[in-house]
Amino acid sequence: MKYKGKSVLITGGASGIGKIMGRIVLEKGGKLIIWDVNAAGIESTLQEFKPRGNAVGYTIDLADLTAIQPTALQVKKEHGIPDLIINNAGIIVGKYFEEHSINELTSTININATAPMMVTHAFLKEMIERGSGHICNIASSAGLVSNPKMSVYVASKWSLIGWSDSLRLEMQRKGTNIHITTVNPYYIKTGMFHGVRSRIPILHPEKTASRIMRAIALKKIFLTMPLGMHLIRFLQGILPIRVFDFIAGDLLGIYTSMNEFKGRKQSPETEK
Repeated sequence: MKYKGKSVLITGGASGIGKIMGRIVLEKGGKLIIWDVNAAGIESTLQEFKPRGNAVGYTIDLADLTAIQPTALQVKKEHGIPDLIINNAGIIVGKYFEEHSINELTSTININATAPMMVTHAFLKEMIERGSGHICNIASSAGLVSNPKMSVYVASKWSLIGWSDSLRLEMQRKGTNIHITTVNPYYIKTGMFHGVRSRIPILHPEKTASRIMRAIALKKIFLTMPLGMHLIRFLQGILPIRVFDFIAGDLLGIYTSMNEFKGRKQSPETEK
């Protein structure tokens, strides 16, 4: 995909890697549509991006699934069908499972797993009819390897990865020109993961966003970062569970990486 002249919808586009990806879209001549829960963040981002190109924003809380269809209809009416949708918005609570409130459970699943499906569903038929489109789903390496104090987040990302790749196979089987990219990053150095301690290097936001946009342009199916996560997945597949637990937990420290997690100070319901 060449971004020049293309319209790109990014959920969680007012902060973190979502904001960086939006800036890249504008720098490459694309048109940017931001969805975000933070109205002030949208306004600030639009003001910052004003000299760079055409950007608009919509305030939407993706935990409220009933808000997705009306907002999508508004986008269609005002800007047409996006050429690319990046389902980037996500939240993490960072507690042991029994400590979650019911609202924290449902919000995490709604935002991380159900909302990407509903956002995609709102535009996909028109993309197929048009004969072109690209969906990028920002999942997580937590959807590949389990981790304490992330059980609900992990569940949502496992779900997202499974749906995303199944959708790819459906689009391929139906002979459409709809491309699906699934992204599985390790921890990214943004406020969302404040307090995380890791022996595996934490990803840099700028480099991560650039790699994602490059993967989309090249129509890659999967992007997993860092490359070492592929080795971890391989070991997970061939080793006995207890041996893998020793490597992941004791040697690599993955299972203790959330011990000092604090997250964003303002609210857990903020995008990557």
